[in-house]
Amino acid sequence: MDGDNAREGADSCSAGEVGEQIEYSAGFSDNRNTELGQYRARGKGRFLQTQQYQAFAPPSPSSLPKPAPPKTYPRIRKWGRRLLVLALGTGVVYGIDSQLYASSLTRSTRTFALGLVVATDYKINFRPNPPLADSIPALHARSAERLCDLLRTNGGLYLKIGQAIAMQSAVLPPEFQKMFAKMFDDAPQNDWKEVEQVIREDFGKSPEEVFGISFTGDPEMGVMERTARASASVAQVHWARLKDGREVAVKVQKKEIAQQVGWDLWTFKVITKIYSLWFDLPFYSLVPYITERLLLETDFVNEADNAERMAELVNGESRLRGRVYVPKVYRDLSSKRVMTAEWIEGVRLWDKESLTKPWNGGWRQGSPGCRGAPLDPPSREKVLEALHTYAVEEKLKPTRDWWKGKKGEGGLGVSLKDVMTTMVDLFSAQMFLWGWVHCDPHPGNIFIRRLPSGKPELVLIDHGLYIHMKPEFRHQYSLFWKSLLTFDNRTLGEIVKSWGIKNTDIFASATLMRPYSGGDNSTSGEIKKGLSGKEQAERAYEMQQKMRKGIRDVLGDETKWPRELIFIGRNLRIVQGNNAFLGSPVNRIKITGSWASRSLVDSPDLTLGEKIKNLGRHVIFKLVLFSSDVFFYGSKIKQFFGAGGGMEDEVEAQMKHIAKDFGVELNHGVFEG
Repeated sequence: MDGDNAREGADSCSAGEVGEQIEYSAGFSDNRNTELGQYRARGKGRFLQTQQYQAFAPPSPSSLPKPAPPKTYPRIRKWGRRLLVLALGTGVVYGIDSQLYASSLTRSTRTFALGLVVATDYKINFRPNPPLADSIPALHARSAERLCDLLRTNGGLYLKIGQAIAMQSAVLPPEFQKMFAKMFDDAPQNDWKEVEQVIREDFGKSPEEVFGISFTGDPEMGVMERTARASASVAQVHWARLKDGREVAVKVQKKEIAQQVGWDLWTFKVITKIYSLWFDLPFYSLVPYITERLLLETDFVNEADNAERMAELVNGESRLRGRVYVPKVYRDLSSKRVMTAEWIEGVRLWDKESLTKPWNGGWRQGSPGCRGAPLDPPSREKVLEALHTYAVEEKLKPTRDWWKGKKGEGGLGVSLKDVMTTMVDLFSAQMFLWGWVHCDPHPGNIFIRRLPSGKPELVLIDHGLYIHMKPEFRHQYSLFWKSLLTFDNRTLGEIVKSWGIKNTDIFASATLMRPYSGGDNSTSGEIKKGLSGKEQAERAYEMQQKMRKGIRDVLGDETKWPRELIFIGRNLRIVQGNNAFLGSPVNRIKITGSWASRSLVDSPDLTLGEKIKNLGRHVIFKLVLFSSDVFFYGSKIKQFFGAGGGMEDEVEAQMKHIAKDFGVELNHGVFEG
């Protein structure tokens, strides 16, 4: 039994091995269409092949179907070629634009793209509950940040436009006010190679030949600093001493400005046109006049003409002669993009501490260069020492701070009241007497020097941006100011109607830079109407919508609106900011009004009969202005006892209060930042 069982086990194993081999062979013969007899052993899951094994043979080519064509993906290849051509074309255009056109096309494209984004953002989200913003202030904040980044990235005239907006940003939302205050920071300066290229292109000579200077230390020649002393949006200023000893300021336009100005102004026009149509604001009619002024600012021949004209007007007016100084321009060293003028030693208006600290100079002695006196030349030894010591830093200009004393703790020791009186007198004469108005009198463009008498001398520089007022409009504007201070609403209404303005109250307040209290308050009442009981977000939205209507009323009839008012308002705002910065030492409104009334007596283009009639009215007007003095000295008394700021601060506080009724937040100083 045991032997039989062993044989059966062996047979079983042999059968299992054969079954595994048959199953393995069957795996290769499955691909062929032959019937296989198979037997499945129960319980073991094995397959048995009953047919004879045949080796695998590949099919004949004739039995195979026709080959399918390969996939070529034509649409992908077509769009791939288009993208490649587009990328190459974009690269070529970018290269040509950056090398030949100072990136003008790139800047314009960037401006259009951002303008579309901001406009679309406002169209979608400017509503009480914005769908894609947390709130309206959040919408303002991101738009202001985008615009500021664009202006600073593009530079050039874009910075100039940004500064113009910043001067009027008090009527913009607080988020814009905060961001646009940065527009007054110094612009980056160009390398000396680019400065040298501009000089060569305009004069056909090297800087050494034009100015008689040497960069190698030749003691017989003049010297020049290749690092700019100041850099602005359009130009930068270098100090130089000519061969004859005169110290000059060489103002050189940045190389890229000439190529960019046409594109920039065209872009500005198109964007303004789109926004005017999209948001229903009549701004575009003002654009041609603004662009014309900005274009003239890039012409240094025009700036030299303005400077010489203003110097002549100042010297011909006894009330300003000796108090105001305009630097000489050297025409033989100037061109369309280079202007050379005398170097001014003085204290900037924003350095209040240096203006007021005690004078440590000699008795009856003025500060360096006062009244146009030649600057003391340094000794030859000091020149050579500076050339060798500061060859890298190029600090070649001698310091003239002896008037500060041995410890350097002194100042000009001048009265801030005298400084501001001179300033308001000067710009009032420009508006009401001459009709030639400097429209950029910010603190960086005003120097103060001390006269031997101890009085201040105001030096006015940067004469690129001026407007001219025709006699008829100048007389109207003088009468407008006089009527403002006497609450002559009938005359005010007649004048503003002739200018196409439909809202006297708003325009009067904007001119005075304070609430006009002589009107009927109908504007404020209309704006407040229907706002009570509404939620804050909805109330703010509706007030801003009504304020937009107020702006349309002020601009009124575009065909009659005097374009000069744009830049006159800029001048008034800057002067008001200067007065506030110095602590409101003068009654700015009274001085301005006095010049307006007096100009109707002194104007050379009036008849004798008109002058006599206006003289009597001027005497009465002076008596009426006594009430303005009461307000001014009341503010000064409160300021002395620490109970408040100066007059300009109180005026600003009143403007903030009334502006809230118009949906506007006034919360920053004009030169903040």
